Amino acid sequence: MALLIFGLLIWVAVHLLRRVAPNARDAMTDKMGEVSKGLIAVLIVVSVVLMVIGYRQADFIPVWEPPSFFKGINNLLMLLAFYIYGASARKADKVWIGTKIRHPQLAGFMVWTVAHLLVNGDMASVILFGGLLVWAAVSIPLINKAEGPWTVPPQAPAKSEIILVVIALVLFSLVAGIHTWLGVSPFGG
Repeated sequence: MALLIFGLLIWVAVHLLRRVAPNARDAMTDKMGEVSKGLIAVLIVVSVVLMVIGYRQADFIPVWEPPSFFKGINNLLMLLAFYIYGASARKADKVWIGTKIRHPQLAGFMVWTVAHLLVNGDMASVILFGGLLVWAAVSIPLINKAEGPWTVPPQAPAKSEIILVVIALVLFSLVAGIHTWLGVSPFGG
């Protein structure tokens, strides 16, 4: 469990550094140049590796028993998470949800964490997905404060919406297949 928590702490620290200590992050960039971006990227990869290893090694400590129908809710939320997250891919104009949500990557990430909290009732899952949910929820107001008021982007043509929905369905199918291959059926059973 220690590796999981350590990885989570690195993730949060690295991602919040610019928001809570912008001068320190700028000083790091001034001193190290482009190498600082590489260091940040390496720390993010290390944090993910530690979270995955820590999660897989953690003892199963039950916190609550998720009802079986939560798997269906989880799957719907995962489709929604891919759709919302994908809305951030276009810069100039946005699909419908991108004109309603200022931070679609973080919002999609939050939906992903909630979906996983619904179907995983063990302590390691609560720490991992709950910790990531708190990080994303804290990040949004910090970014809003730093960036000021939001100008709603123009909406993309319907073709972009259709493409995003298809991409979300393909990604969902791919991730479901990977989960099944790893022995974790996203569809029950």
